[in-house]
Amino acid sequence: MKKTIAFLSTLAALGALPAGTTLAEPIVWGVQVEQLEHRLGEASGNILAWDFDAFVGNDDLKLVWRSEAEYETGPGQFEALENQARLQFPVSDFFDGVMGVRVENPKSYDRVDFVAGLHGLTKQWFEIDADLFLSQHPSARFEIEYEGLITNRITLTPSFEVDLPFTDDSEKDVGAWGMKTEIGARLSYDLVDRLFSPYIGVHYERSFGETERILSAEGEASESVYLVTGMKIMF
Repeated sequence: MKKTIAFLSTLAALGALPAGTTLAEPIVWGVQVEQLEHRLGEASGNILAWDFDAFVGNDDLKLVWRSEAEYETGPGQFEALENQARLQFPVSDFFDGVMGVRVENPKSYDRVDFVAGLHGLTKQWFEIDADLFLSQHPSARFEIEYEGLITNRITLTPSFEVDLPFTDDSEKDVGAWGMKTEIGARLSYDLVDRLFSPYIGVHYERSFGETERILSAEGEASESVYLVTGMKIMF
């Protein structure tokens, strides 16, 4: 009897809502390809790279698939490949908390990390990603990017990324606290209202500390400069 009364009360409450009232936020989805590019380097050869997010959800909770990769066309192998499944939820007006898992396959092996972090915009509209990866070989990553409008269609996007390993990791050729930095600048032109934007730019990578010493001992470059051509896609 109590359940029946409660059910009827719920129906009455719903019937009292104004016409057009939305009971829950609609589910939306989208794909944002930040980088889909070819990198040409004098010493390091050619690399195909991508960085994209695909999401489904609403303002309260999103499921995000993030994929990043660097593929060396010379030897025909991935230098880096990772995919993340992330839950993203608001923690402030401009920042979302992130929790999920990351799977890496850089050299024909699989590795799974737990991911915790923050994603959002600062007051100056810098886009921030700060992630902590927890596993047998924990590490952290910090990314910052800014889209500077030169005209309504031309955008200059400088970016900075630092990866910091907390332990030695021979499979990835990194040493404890030997950070790797990536600095880039890409000049894009919006052909279709930011849905499709080809770009050109420059990309610089540098390793430090123990990671630099490991790379030098193996005869690999710890510093690389690339000219890049690519495109941004959003739908």
